Amino acid sequence: MISIFDIFKIGIGPSSSHTMGPMLVCNKIINRINKHELLDEVKSIKIELFGSLAYTGKAHGTDKALVAGLSGFKSESVNPKDIKSVYQKVVDGKTLNLSDSLSIKFDIDKDIIYDTQTRPSYHSNALTVHVYGNNQHLILKKTYYSIGGGAIVSDNKIDSKPIYVKFPYEYTSASELFKICDKNKMNIWHVILENEKSFRDEADINSKIRNLWSVMNSSIETGIATKGILDGGLKVERRAPDLFNQLINDKSNDSLLELDYVNVFAIAVNEENSSGGRVVTAPTNGASGVIPAVIKYAFKFIDKFDDESLIRFFLTAGAVGGLYKLNASISGAEVGCQGEVGVACSMAAAGLVAALNGSNGQIENAAEIAMEHNLGLTCDPINGLVQIPCIERNAMGAVKSINAARLALKTNKKNKVSLDQVIKTMYDTGRDMQSNYKETSKGGLAVNVVEC
Repeated sequence: MISIFDIFKIGIGPSSSHTMGPMLVCNKIINRINKHELLDEVKSIKIELFGSLAYTGKAHGTDKALVAGLSGFKSESVNPKDIKSVYQKVVDGKTLNLSDSLSIKFDIDKDIIYDTQTRPSYHSNALTVHVYGNNQHLILKKTYYSIGGGAIVSDNKIDSKPIYVKFPYEYTSASELFKICDKNKMNIWHVILENEKSFRDEADINSKIRNLWSVMNSSIETGIATKGILDGGLKVERRAPDLFNQLINDKSNDSLLELDYVNVFAIAVNEENSSGGRVVTAPTNGASGVIPAVIKYAFKFIDKFDDESLIRFFLTAGAVGGLYKLNASISGAEVGCQGEVGVACSMAAAGLVAALNGSNGQIENAAEIAMEHNLGLTCDPINGLVQIPCIERNAMGAVKSINAARLALKTNKKNKVSLDQVIKTMYDTGRDMQSNYKETSKGGLAVNVVEC
């Protein structure tokens, strides 16, 4: 079982795999240096990026994330403005502060190497950190893989067994989870709650969930209040403020107005993400607008959606996201955008059904329907930026998840395709997908719409 808090993480944009992951790697490198009391010996650091990190790292702000991580910033707590400030100081001064008392020479153009030729063996998002002492003596060399959703794994831990925690209800597949529910006459969210109690008490679980929603909601509110041009060179103008103002001033009786709100909520979050702002991985930064948009929609337009509904939503959505992470992937660099927006759509559909007191069977149907119609979704960001098609794609994913939930709630019959089957199909499809369409910006829109 994967904790829901391994799926939902507070961080910064624009990418959980290209920003949060590399920042965490550098945090670990500094911690390792300090642990072995090697800080005073460090004279220089070089970082090699491979695969998708090499192809789209600059556009995703990977260089900024590396500098921030080496400077001691953590993605869950750093002020995004501080990252830009520190990065600019490093660019200008060609020095990096590893601590209050130690600075080293660091030339971003030379000490961060983008290797697009070497193909990583384990995962496309790979980076190797070299730490040198006097006379270029190698003190430390570590390779990490950023595997999606802000999670990382080192090269020597790929095949290692995770630390075992005994859960009340253990499962490794959707079918096993639903059998547990049937046997114990429990809802999915109740099973997940009992498992989460292995880490923390219920009050803490609920508090953490409410905090996640608070951050999500803040991303929406900031997004609809902030105008301007997004960084990166595409000159994409933030649309959320104008779209929102149109909505609140709309006096028509448009029956589809609710969907317009869903669109603007999702766009607001992903414009914030693209600008490097604070978001919640759900399950990734690139897909961070889907679930907040659906929850905001539910609070605004569904009378019976309340705090308890919110808890059920997160527990259920987190469980579904965990199944994808455990048995497939949530990394666009590994399986395309079906693993990001597709998984977010599946999570949101399941969460909404649970929040509205749908049955376990209806929850499975909703999650399956949502993914079934995202199969084959590519990841082809123009200029490597999390802007086009990513921002609008979150809006489309949010709307699709609501429709999947509505379809599921209107039937009590089990779908021909199970959730396990669609998860496997997504993974198989991702493995068959050409690398050009997996976050390398070498295919699709990325080559047919060239702006700079």
